[in-house]
Amino acid sequence: MSNPRKPFRFNVGFIIHEEVGYNHDFPFSIEKFTLGGDFELRNIEGVVNVGKTPQGLIAQADFSAETTVTCARCLTDFTQELDWSFTELFAFDQRSISESGLLLPEDAHLDLEDLLREYALLEIPISPVCKPDCKGLCPECGQNLNEKDCGHRPPEPDSPFAKLKDLL
Repeated sequence: MSNPRKPFRFNVGFIIHEEVGYNHDFPFSIEKFTLGGDFELRNIEGVVNVGKTPQGLIAQADFSAETTVTCARCLTDFTQELDWSFTELFAFDQRSISESGLLLPEDAHLDLEDLLREYALLEIPISPVCKPDCKGLCPECGQNLNEKDCGHRPPEPDSPFAKLKDLL
């Protein structure tokens, strides 16, 4: 059983002594966890497949979770579903190290918390929207237009062609 404080740290020492091509699945199901001290995920489901290659151990991961984000239009918090996957090589030595610079620790325990945090953060939209037809906030009084209409209307355009709109 994994450590509840470090649920994404697991022992891969037995894989090191297997033949090249051997792989093993590590399933994860965690109700709630905070990554990096400030990024909370809920209903985390995933599996990490760790396989042996001549250069090191390759970790292929698929995860899904939920987090709370703020809508860019109406500023209300809502639940955002996240799905992400990644493949990283943990090299046996410096000669086999890849671009990510990951080296297999001497104790043969992989800790994927930092990787999970980085890849999950990349899945959050830059401007998350609670629903496609979100009306946002009134620019004059700040009322959430999804809840009720405040009655304010945008000013009429100051264009000589504005009157032609009435003809349509």
